[in-house]
Amino acid sequence: MMKILLFSVFLMLTISYGYSQSFIGTATYQSKTSIQGDFGPPDMPEARKQEIMERMKKAMEKTYELTFDRSTSIYVEEEKLEAPSINQSGGGRRFGMFSATGGTYYKDIQEQTYTNEVETFGKKFLIKDSLRQLNWELTSETKKIGNYTCYKAIAVKVIDTATMDNLRNMLRPPRRDDADKEEGQKQKDSVNGNSLLARIEAPKEQTITAWFTPDIPVGQGPGSYWGLPGLILEVNDGRTAILCSKIVLNPDEEIEIVQPKRGKEVSQAEYNQILAEKMKEMSERFRNNGRRSGGPGGRP
Repeated sequence: MMKILLFSVFLMLTISYGYSQSFIGTATYQSKTSIQGDFGPPDMPEARKQEIMERMKKAMEKTYELTFDRSTSIYVEEEKLEAPSINQSGGGRRFGMFSATGGTYYKDIQEQTYTNEVETFGKKFLIKDSLRQLNWELTSETKKIGNYTCYKAIAVKVIDTATMDNLRNMLRPPRRDDADKEEGQKQKDSVNGNSLLARIEAPKEQTITAWFTPDIPVGQGPGSYWGLPGLILEVNDGRTAILCSKIVLNPDEEIEIVQPKRGKEVSQAEYNQILAEKMKEMSERFRNNGRRSGGPGGRP
């Protein structure tokens, strides 16, 4: 009963505020992603593991700006200097090859669509698709974030594991002929013993915890999050935490929210397929290079 009452109050506030005046603002978010589990081969020194993990952790600390009004928003990552390669020989670059950079995420919550402009593998893509609706469960639990009173909401999100499945396949030892079976089994045991595949085993679903404020009655939030009766100031999916650090409402300077238009237009499913094919192609390239050089998976 409390949840229904809260939702009704928030909904009335949102409607009355929305029709009373024009509304626009910006919110700055800090994003941090945790790295869980063991890392690196069994014979890697612990100090080296910690060094790599710290660099990866730092690389995954990002700053974003959300510009929003009552129906649309645009979420842009703040540009920063590229971090040094983890492996000076060039191996560390592999972590960045699968990432999408320079992303601009546009949401239209009235039409329930999004446009995501990304650059991946040196090519620009314009992903256009429908927004995913989360079945938010509102609670009466509150806390302060800055000067704003926020309410807690929880949702369970089903995860698309196709991309992670392709990455796991890349890390499996290649098939070998009879002469190499023994060495191949050693490598397989090394991978399994290091729990590498287990570490990247994607969960089937995630529990999303969000904190929103009805003091800013717009259904917007960072990234793909939306649909609550107030701006989302904090969200956590168990691995990545996003926290709002600054809000500016109705600034003096004019702000325009423009839908991105650059890149090859694809749906999310089409983009996922392109990504999977590129990952498979790069996997084959790595293995072929290894065979020629006598490296892992190759012959001396």
